[in-house]
Amino acid sequence: MTTPTRPPDDARCPCGSGDTYGTCCGRFLDGGAAAPTAEALMRSRYTAFATGDAAYLRSTWHGSTRPARLDLDDDVAWRRLDVLRTQVGGPFDDTGVVEFVARYRGTDGPGLLHERSRFVREGGRWLYVDGDVR
Repeated sequence: MTTPTRPPDDARCPCGSGDTYGTCCGRFLDGGAAAPTAEALMRSRYTAFATGDAAYLRSTWHGSTRPARLDLDDDVAWRRLDVLRTQVGGPFDDTGVVEFVARYRGTDGPGLLHERSRFVREGGRWLYVDGDVR
């Protein structure tokens, strides 16, 4: 397993929000705050993929679907995230759905992941449950 590569706090966040890493996903990945919405958790999970943070991905995965082990592919570079839509998943909801397209470059060239992800909020924390790949 590789060590996560964190961007500087004043760099643009990999999730594409337009905010800096420190004010966007960095506050979640560094363990200081819980994502307030399903979309914020999804963006932070994308950032975890982009920075190689398997521990964060596992910690934000619902226990009923969390894999026993998660090995990230060092040959995949995540390039861009586009959030297409969200359904509920706000700060006062208990479930949420986020549909997104994540673009990457691997050893075979460019690719994309189009997924409709499901989230639940338990104990005040949003967790990724599963997703349907489109």
